[in-house]
Amino acid sequence: MVHLWDYDRKELEKTEQGRIFLLERMINYGPGNEKIKLSQVKKYWKKLHLWLLQKKLFELIIWGKIKTSLPSKKVF
Repeated sequence: MVHLWDYDRKELEKTEQGRIFLLERMINYGPGNEKIKLSQVKKYWKKLHLWLLQKKLFELIIWGKIKTSLPSKKVF
């Protein structure tokens, strides 16, 4: 179970925005003893705010290719 010391999990699960928040937290910080449901990740993919490495890993696992590009570095 994801550690939520600052939020009431039962209240978050009632709304779509709360479910998205919980899913983001599970992906970014680790799911604990729970499993992350692939169907939920696919459903909310465009709404998830994920760290870049986690986002690339999930893209590779789900779709078999990385869609997100790295920010370009400016050369002086």
